[in-house]
This record gives sequence, structure tokens and C-alpha cells, in this order.
Amino acid sequence: MTPKTQLSDAAADAATPSIDQLHSTIQRIAANVEQVLVGKPEVVRVALVTMLAEGHLLVEDVPGVGKTSLAKALARSIDCTVSRIQFTPDLLPSDITGVSIYNRQTESFEFRPGPVFANIVVGDEINRASPKTQSALLECMEEHQVTVDGETYPLSAPFMVIATQNPIEMEGTYALPEAQRDRFTTRVSIGYPDAKAELAMVDEHAGHDPLRDLRPVADSGEVQALLRAVRRVHLSIDLRRYVIDLVTATRQLPELRLGASPRSTLQLVRAARAQAALAGREFVVPDDVRAIAVPVLAHRLVLTSEARAARRSASDLVWQLLNRIPVPRGDSDRERR
Repeated sequence: MTPKTQLSDAAADAATPSIDQLHSTIQRIAANVEQVLVGKPEVVRVALVTMLAEGHLLVEDVPGVGKTSLAKALARSIDCTVSRIQFTPDLLPSDITGVSIYNRQTESFEFRPGPVFANIVVGDEINRASPKTQSALLECMEEHQVTVDGETYPLSAPFMVIATQNPIEMEGTYALPEAQRDRFTTRVSIGYPDAKAELAMVDEHAGHDPLRDLRPVADSGEVQALLRAVRRVHLSIDLRRYVIDLVTATRQLPELRLGASPRSTLQLVRAARAQAALAGREFVVPDDVRAIAVPVLAHRLVLTSEARAARRSASDLVWQLLNRIPVPRGDSDRERR
């Protein structure tokens, strides 16, 4: 390691916040988002875990329950570049990634970046676009770059896609292919609010739009520092084996035609670290894995036709595995090492 590298590493260490500072910043963001999405703290938790895990969030539910509001509220809570893409059947891949345009004055092609060149990209109703257009996000989400006409352009950090989709049974939708769903770290369904939360929403939101008054409570530099802190959260060897056992078990269930991928193993590990940091701990415990396993794994599983006919759900199958696979037992001192 060169002296210059050592200095840069030392500077990064100094800029990395403590777990207490991380917890304070995340609580500010959560409180900001909950001004818009009333009565859904679990949904907000999953969204924040996804951001801390450097992942992408898929929000699936019926129209009108706040999918887009959640995405916009999280984006506006951070002072960084934000873009929104409304997916429609006539949307083209170049409308997302950008296009090279010929400049007559310079007699050369110039690249015009598309809306994907932002820190947070909100993709509204992603499954209303054709599979060809949906695939334009594959390289962006996995490699944080865009390739157009043989040229590769890096995306700025942090980079997060928050996509909403309607249930596939609704008219005019295209089911996301397995490879696309696998790029999303988590999937969450908001659901209808209970009577108390809906009454609070009517009282607070009927007269004005809370999104209009929302102000950033963090910036992109703070978010990058949070991500560095999450990467340092300790994960014991026993818990690593537990994660692998859980993912491997999905590939052996007779109700599934397709189990979880190795990518999901990595993302479950990152999400567990993020969940631990969100709880104010510098080490992961089994409950962190259990708290985030369903949002990370369920949308990647493909049920057999028999399981669908029996009305089985991927979430139920993941819960069954969580209850069946032995949980590693270790004291807190062991987990810290």
C-alpha cells in the first residue's frame, strides 16, 4: 500500500460516522418520510435498509396506496440529484439511458445523458413499459454504468433505483423478468392503511400536499458516509453460514421452480448489516437476518403451477424456512469479534 493510499484510507476512516451518528441521521430521514407515508413504519424501515445496503427498492401494490409518494418522499429527504421516469408502453430504452446526437458544428456525436444519470431514480409503474425498455435498467442497477454506442459512462454515487409497479393481474402490465426482479434488493407492499392511520391522513393531507413542504434532512455526502459505516458492521462466520443455509434451502423446496440466486445471498448479507446499523448496533444478530429475509428473498422465488393453484405465496415459504432452519446461538461478545 502506497503512502498516498494510506492517507486516503485514513481520511475515509475519519469521515466515517459512528453507529450512533448513523442512527441519528437515519431517524431524521425516517421521520421526514413518515410525514408523507402515514402509519407505515415497517415499509419505511425496509426502504431505509435498502438504501443503507446500497440496493434498489421495488414497491408493488394496487394504485392509490402511496407507492409513488414513498419513492418521492425518500428522494426528497436527501439533498442530491433526483429524476423521475414515468414508464409507459411507448417508452424507449434511449429515453432512460440517453442518446448520442450528431452535432453538425463539431461534426461529431455528442452524448445526451438520460434521466438515469441521477443519485436517486424514481421509476413510476415500471411494469407498464415493454420488457425491452425495462431491460435498459439492468446494467445501470448492477454495474452503476451505462453503455451507449460502445461508450461506457459511469453513474454518480450514491445511486439508487426506487421503482413502483402495479400487480401483474392488472390490465396493461408486463411482468418483470426474473433477471430484472433479481436486481432489486428488496420488494415491499404498502397495503391499505388501518382506520386510525387513514383518518390521520385525511386530517393532515386533505388541505395540502405534504410532499410540497418536505425539505432535505441529509445530503449525498452524508449518505455516502453512512454507506461506509454500514460496510464495517461485523457479521460472524456462524451468521454467514446461516444466510447461506437459508438461501440454499429455497433451491430445494418442491413448491419452487426457481430458488434464490447467489446475488440474493450477497444482498441479504448487506441488508442484514444495514438492519443492524439501523438498530444502532455494530454487529449483526440473527434477528437482523430474520427481519429482512422476506423483503429480500420473496420476490426472487418462482412458484410452480401447483403451488400457485394451491394459493401458496413466496413470503409464506420464506417464513417456513425461517422457522425450520436452526438459528445460530452466540452471545453478544462473540458477535462483536
